[in-house]
Amino acid sequence: MDARLEAVRDTVLARNPGEAEFHQAVVEVFESLGPVHDRHPEFLEAAILERLCEPERQIIFRVPWTDDSGRVQINRGFRVEFNSALGPYKGGLRFHPSVYLGIVKFLGFEQIFKNALTGMPIGGGKGGSDFDPRGRSDAEVMRFCQSFMTELYRHIGEYTDVPAGDIGVGGREIGYLFGQYKRITNRYESGVLTGKGISWGGSLVRPEATGFGTVIFTEEMLKTRGSSFDGQRVVVSGSGNVAINAIAKAQALGATVVACSDSSGYVVDEAGIDVGLLRQVKEVERGRLKDYVLRRSGVSYVEAGCVWDVDATVALPCATQNELDGGAAARLVRNGLLAVGEGANMPSTRDAVAVFQEAGVLFGPGKAANAGGVATSALEMQQNASRDSWSFEHTEQRLTDIMVGIHHRCASTADEYGEPGNYVLGANIGGFVKVADAMLAQGLI
Repeated sequence: MDARLEAVRDTVLARNPGEAEFHQAVVEVFESLGPVHDRHPEFLEAAILERLCEPERQIIFRVPWTDDSGRVQINRGFRVEFNSALGPYKGGLRFHPSVYLGIVKFLGFEQIFKNALTGMPIGGGKGGSDFDPRGRSDAEVMRFCQSFMTELYRHIGEYTDVPAGDIGVGGREIGYLFGQYKRITNRYESGVLTGKGISWGGSLVRPEATGFGTVIFTEEMLKTRGSSFDGQRVVVSGSGNVAINAIAKAQALGATVVACSDSSGYVVDEAGIDVGLLRQVKEVERGRLKDYVLRRSGVSYVEAGCVWDVDATVALPCATQNELDGGAAARLVRNGLLAVGEGANMPSTRDAVAVFQEAGVLFGPGKAANAGGVATSALEMQQNASRDSWSFEHTEQRLTDIMVGIHHRCASTADEYGEPGNYVLGANIGGFVKVADAMLAQGLI
């Protein structure tokens, strides 16, 4: 790391004790930024990094609700509004037991750079709760969402902060949240949330966007080596929305996706994952991968195993942070891995990234590769603002253009700074410079 940035890093880590994921995200970005400050000493003079690492606003609140037995439950809610230099705060809400302030801050910090790379006028933020919707009835989820929004509504708006979904927050949760926002404010403010239902202000392609975008970005990386997804053997971690749509898009481009996972284990389907069956099990029935195995012949299931033990030429980690470590990365490399596209946020540990880069594996970091979701959320905001609705084909083409543009921005930035093919450096510098320029232009705020 550049010596000029070490003191800033140490201050940031000391001011945010016990937030391991946030520390990891900050250090990974700082390691790329030395060359930028050689060219732009004004960023150091204006303390851009110090300001960027301190959220503009952090909101923590109690969420009381009653379960179906009438018992009172208490969860904690978060919204970290990190940076608004480029536009209103934009980022998802995550409902999962692992959520705490450090997770939300890491996600929000990454979101600043991700949103900048899209070229859309959106700032960075993130939120969520330690509530677990899994196993809860629709009525319980509704009551929780209504209580959560009863506090959150005062902090959001289409020109202020526009949340979306993330892990544990899909169309059902967004619907309950929007209904409560409308009820409290007496406004039909379509642009206040994205990921809405198609019949009431949502955008076609939004459910598919993160998974599709990850594959599109990875395809662009493969093209730089004269290759494509056609004929690739692909392993995807996860089996939620992002993973399912990444599987669908990869197979549409000619790949065979042979494995995917959930929190209980992973399935290997050498004929290629049956996307229709997987959607039925996971999205309609809210079941487990074990249910997929029971309905399809020639499939094996490994309980409590690591999906990265399965050979692949392309890996798409689409589950959660730090799921792919150095040991798993080394196994994948030994078995012929060509490319990694991160569909989740920071799913590869620092050790894993180092293994991939040292081996010359194409590596698309999440802040670039999975930006399709937030990009299409911004397209949903455009449609809401104009009271318009676009076709699937038009929206998918806009998504494709944005992802190709992100790839070009990352690749050309890496070339400009003397690190061709280093998409981590390209993404970090490309996003940082755009935000830093806007912060300088807007003065000390």
